[in-house]
Amino acid sequence: MLATEQTDISILPPDAFTDRLGELTALLHACVTAGASISFVQPFGLADSEAFWRRKVQPGLADGSRILFVARHEGRLAGSVQLNLDTPPNQPHRAEVNKLIVHPECRRFGIARALMQALEAEARARGRSLITLDTRTGDKAEPLYTSLGYQTAGIVPAYSRDVASDRLDATTIMYKQL
Repeated sequence: MLATEQTDISILPPDAFTDRLGELTALLHACVTAGASISFVQPFGLADSEAFWRRKVQPGLADGSRILFVARHEGRLAGSVQLNLDTPPNQPHRAEVNKLIVHPECRRFGIARALMQALEAEARARGRSLITLDTRTGDKAEPLYTSLGYQTAGIVPAYSRDVASDRLDATTIMYKQL
C-alpha cells in the first residue's frame, strides 16, 4: 500500500495545534513505548508526551520557526515530522529535521517517506538548500534517509542513552543538499 493512496500529508496550522494535541500526545507516546530513539527514555507517560508538544513544539509553531507536518492514514493521525527553521544568522540556507515518527501500527506504508518528501518540498519553497538530521546509528530510519539521498557526515559514539536501558548508542549525522 502506498502512502499516497490512503494517507494525507499536511502542515498543521499553529491555530489547530491545541485541537490536535491529544492525537499528537498519543502518537508520540506510542512511538516511544515501541522503542523509538527520539530523545526520550522509559518510563515515558502521556504527561511527558504532552509536555514535549507544549514546551518544545508549540512555541516554534507560534513564532514560525518550526513547521509540523502530519500524516493521516485512513482517518487517523499516523505520523509527523518537524522542519526546524530556527538557524543562526549565518545559516539561513539550512534547516533541520526533527522527530520523524510513525505510529507502530502504520509502519511500512510509505508514510515516513511521504512526510520527508513533503518536508523537503517545503524547505525548498522557503529557500533552504541544506537539510541536516541525526538518527541512531543502525536504526530502521537510517536506510530510509539514505534512500532519500541523505549522506553521512559522521558518526558520534555514545551520543545518547537507549530508550529502555542504560546503554549508550551512537548517532549518525546526515545531510542532504536540495
